[in-house]
Amino acid sequence: MNITMLAIGSRGDVQPLVALGLGLQSAGHVVQVATHTEFDNFVQSRGLPFFPLQMDSRECLASEVGQDSMEEGTSPMRSLLDFARMVNTALEQLSIDTLAACQATDMIIYSPLGSFVAPHVAEKVKVPTIAAILAPMHRTRAFPSYGAPTTRNLGGLLNLLSYYPAEALVWLPYRSTVNKIRQELLNLPPIPWWVNYARQWEKQSKAICGFSPTVVPKPADWGKHVDITGYWFLDGEVDWEPSTQLADFLAAGTPPVYIGFGSMSTRDPEHKTEIALQALSRSGQRGLLVTGWGGLRAAELPDHVLQIEAAPHDWLLPRMGAVVHHGGAGTTAAGLRAGKPTIIIPHFIDQPFWGKRVLDLGVGPPPIPQQKLSVDRLAEAISLAMNDEGMQQRAADLGDQISTEDGIGRAVEVINGHISALASVV
Repeated sequence: MNITMLAIGSRGDVQPLVALGLGLQSAGHVVQVATHTEFDNFVQSRGLPFFPLQMDSRECLASEVGQDSMEEGTSPMRSLLDFARMVNTALEQLSIDTLAACQATDMIIYSPLGSFVAPHVAEKVKVPTIAAILAPMHRTRAFPSYGAPTTRNLGGLLNLLSYYPAEALVWLPYRSTVNKIRQELLNLPPIPWWVNYARQWEKQSKAICGFSPTVVPKPADWGKHVDITGYWFLDGEVDWEPSTQLADFLAAGTPPVYIGFGSMSTRDPEHKTEIALQALSRSGQRGLLVTGWGGLRAAELPDHVLQIEAAPHDWLLPRMGAVVHHGGAGTTAAGLRAGKPTIIIPHFIDQPFWGKRVLDLGVGPPPIPQQKLSVDRLAEAISLAMNDEGMQQRAADLGDQISTEDGIGRAVEVINGHISALASVV
């Protein structure tokens, strides 16, 4: 079967779909990855065909609107609205590119941000879709929506009700743009204003969840159309070797604390870097600052801290003492598999959810929302993560459990089963 993987977002959104695409390719499917132009070399170096989407995800997150969505003190609802403004401006070109990518495809598998374009293009070219989800999105009584103003368990009914306003925020701000695209580009009828589009998406699309059932067990009220498969890890980056500086630093002392914020750019990276440096000194720990898109940087560093741009998580994180990051789904997965205590500094969207899961699992201190990040709070969290033997053991045990799971194999099995079911209906 010819499958198009529609991967929209940052590296953390794209990499798991590339891993899944390789699994599908090994199973005999023809797979192309449609994603942002900045990931061209990354995708093709893994042996998968690449189709360019003109939206620059890094530029979007670094824009004023992108920064507003991650602004300190911003509520989850406000973040979703700001995020909607950012995505809305790119939807028309994304739809044009996606339609071009899917002319010869038999199935579209799409990341969550792809839900703004994939179902409509699939309707036009008459192919089935599968949603590839990296954080829980379906309604449940088990926990509140990550669009809710709190991660605290509100009880069954209120948890369930929290999804309704969140669903409205991922549909209503886009409705007029989507309907314009449906009518003018795809020659499809508009979606009426009274239709709960998020609910329709949930009913019509098969969903595979690329996270561990050990980390998020499947809620009892999720239907058979949702499968939690385990994480989709992409290991063994081609031709990668640590620099002499990095290798020497790791060999020179105790395992350092990883500090990095992935794709979360900031208006004041120097301030966040200074907090990290002071927290490391106060807790008496060595540190590795990973700049990434988050922009951590300092002109001068003490001897107990090294700064690098990036390194493969599967190689780097097992060599750390603890990991401090923004709580993106991919970095959270890598840190948990590495068996290291995790300290999450959530910025927006699903990151507070992962911070709460880390806390509930006992594998990390309470998350520190970025608007409350301080030297004292971070130093206290680092000291707890590095010195609490019970937390370290629980993190190691969870890492061992995750390492036994074959998320890609399970996902391929589910997708093949879905393809067979569709064929039997026809």
